[in-house]
Amino acid sequence: MKTKPDINDRFVIIMAGGRGERFWPVSREKMPKQLITLLGKRSFLQQAVDRVLPLVPAKNILVITNEVQAAEVRRQLPKVPKGNVVAEPIGRDTCAAVTLGAALVGARSTTGVMAVLPADHVIPEEKKFQQVLSDAFDLAGRGQAIITIGIKPTEPATGYGYIRVGETLPPPRGGKSYKTQFHRAEQFVEKPYFEKALEYVNSGQYRWNAGMFIWSFVTITEGLQKHQPPMYEACQRWFKVAANPAKLNKLLAKEYPEIKKVSIDYALMEHAHNVIVADGAFEWDDLGSWTALARHLKADPEGNCAVGDFIHVDAARNIIYDARSKDRRTPIAVVGLRDSILVQTDDATLLAHKSQSQKVKELVKRLAEDPKLKKLV
Repeated sequence: MKTKPDINDRFVIIMAGGRGERFWPVSREKMPKQLITLLGKRSFLQQAVDRVLPLVPAKNILVITNEVQAAEVRRQLPKVPKGNVVAEPIGRDTCAAVTLGAALVGARSTTGVMAVLPADHVIPEEKKFQQVLSDAFDLAGRGQAIITIGIKPTEPATGYGYIRVGETLPPPRGGKSYKTQFHRAEQFVEKPYFEKALEYVNSGQYRWNAGMFIWSFVTITEGLQKHQPPMYEACQRWFKVAANPAKLNKLLAKEYPEIKKVSIDYALMEHAHNVIVADGAFEWDDLGSWTALARHLKADPEGNCAVGDFIHVDAARNIIYDARSKDRRTPIAVVGLRDSILVQTDDATLLAHKSQSQKVKELVKRLAEDPKLKKLV
């Protein structure tokens, strides 16, 4: 049985290639959601790195992004070596990013244990998160477990996938009990409709699928070999050249466009029988749209959440966000508007009903198709 891994054998892969289209017009292709400051004074990406630095040395943090965003990622993360920021030539969903991350870690240490984390989550309770991640690192280093962090649902949310959990794992033989509870994963469930989500929450047997994974290099490559042989073969090829950035980039440019576009959940998690769910007993939010941001802003007595100089008469439950340059800001005055989103930037204005916030992504697609407006994407 493997002993607890050394901190230098622990790695974090941060997936930071998303476009954050639902946060348009503040989020753009070159400066998407994870690279901008929406809450606090640091971008979501910077916060994601800050959270893991107590557990993993900066040299072991790898960021997978795209070519448009790579320079800004490097600028925002001066502690992370520039060579640790790797750009995918084209987006191929999370399984390809995980496979690339595994190749990069394996080239540094074939005994490495890695966490794969998104760049855009809100986790106010950092210490609690670090405890769960530390315990998961330890468990993943002891055997062949694929670990995912599941969040105890606080509401019947229909925007998340769910995981049904089974029996609680006993503490490791010869080791101390963990502060984190670990369960066997019984089933991965797609985003449910409301009544089903309510059933899941009330049962106490389900967790939100937060898209956070911890496994050893050996375990992830074995999982890919068994369930996704073409990905495993790609991992082997990239692993051989990963120590040479120029060679790796050349190979990725050649092979990435042909890679199957599939999420790690479909490709691996739903098929594997060695999946363990760590209880994510910390406050968590996946900011998927403007309406989600309102959960983190202070509301006035009428339920309006405003960032900017806002005055209103008879307006209620609106989200007002002024992202213009300081010298261009003017008061935003609203009369009789309800349940709406109003966002202003230097070059665009968004007005949407809160119930339609997911359709901002469709709007971005329309902008991209218009020759006069695609510069706004």
